[in-house]
Amino acid sequence: GQLLNFSQMVEPLTQGARLLKQDVKLLAPVLADNGTLVPIAVQVQSPMTVQDHVTHLYLLSQRNPVTRMAVFHLGPWNGRADISTRVRLAGTQDVVALARLSNGEFRYDQMEIIVTESACVDAS
Repeated sequence: GQLLNFSQMVEPLTQGARLLKQDVKLLAPVLADNGTLVPIAVQVQSPMTVQDHVTHLYLLSQRNPVTRMAVFHLGPWNGRADISTRVRLAGTQDVVALARLSNGEFRYDQMEIIVTESACVDAS
């Protein structure tokens, strides 16, 4: 599929709300030799109090047929805004972790994950 630009990835969710590249840490392998199950973890700096917490955490794909790979619903009961999961990536692309805060603002992190097709290794 074609590659989306950053605003095409996030705009359907942020809809013009304040968006800052801070407080979110996206952890994933830079090189994935198989796009089927790529481990991804996200950590968001948030007090996770009733007044100030992460409500949603989205994993967005630049190239997959469905941009929204995963959505996590969070709240003060989580204590921490940390998730880890595995996603399918249709080739090398940017992945965005987008956190929605209880005040309606958004925070994000972004990284490129390079998917290399695993080739057959001849052991001779």
